[in-house]
Amino acid sequence: MRAYSDRVLPAITQDHGRPKPELTRPQSMNRGLSAMTISLLRPTPAVDFVLDAFERLLWWLFAGSAGAKTRRLVIAAIKEEPRNAQQLSDALKLDYTTVRHHLKVLEQNRIVVTEGNSYGKLYFVSDSMEAHWQSLQTILARSKRR
Repeated sequence: MRAYSDRVLPAITQDHGRPKPELTRPQSMNRGLSAMTISLLRPTPAVDFVLDAFERLLWWLFAGSAGAKTRRLVIAAIKEEPRNAQQLSDALKLDYTTVRHHLKVLEQNRIVVTEGNSYGKLYFVSDSMEAHWQSLQTILARSKRR
């Protein structure tokens, strides 16, 4: 049996007695650089702030991901007063497992630290987060303008 391309391509390329149209380049291609290339060559506007690695992490955790709003609430409550997961759940009127999930994410990213044993352990804002608290405020303000 003949291959698909052996059967179909001759049928497509046959002219059936009609004149073949001439293939020409569009006029826009004759101008040199395309509009897309020109736009890529333009200088980009200066960025008014530079993010370090920790600030990029903050941007992702508190402004760029699905759970950002909940994490904002959790970190604000911990900053106000160190609490355990149950206290946070009660104070924020959120499901306990939701709070535990966000605490785990924040702890893995070194935004919060813990003291105590597993059940009653208290969550505190980490030293690095304290040092970048103003950056977080700036990120939150910028994300609200979007």
